Amino acid sequence: MVGIKKIHHIAVICTDYEQSKRFYCHTLGFKLMAEHYRAERKSWKADLSMNGQYMIELFSFPSPPPRVSQPEACGLRHLAFSVSDLDVAVAELKASGVECEEVRIDPYTGKRFTFFSDPDGLPLEFYEDSE
Repeated sequence: MVGIKKIHHIAVICTDYEQSKRFYCHTLGFKLMAEHYRAERKSWKADLSMNGQYMIELFSFPSPPPRVSQPEACGLRHLAFSVSDLDVAVAELKASGVECEEVRIDPYTGKRFTFFSDPDGLPLEFYEDSE
């Protein structure tokens, strides 16, 4: 066993850094912990947290290749965030102009969930979890 304790962070590459930073911070509610411009790479890097826990590294790179397809491309399928009240979360997204798929029920857990996309089309999920 290698001794993994937990997921440390998730790295997301975006095409429009300011737009994506606004989406993750203002629309989804992440807190900007640190932000650095790496001139040698022409790249921004932001560290984002939720509830005091470091979670996402947001990167910009010049002309990143587009995602092949969503969500069934080989590799990372989507990111899922736990929410207490899915109806409230969906209403907040819609008020911010973010389209959501129809709410579905997980056939194995009976919990409700929906998918939406970040500004670059990365599939994101809200999963209702009252615990």
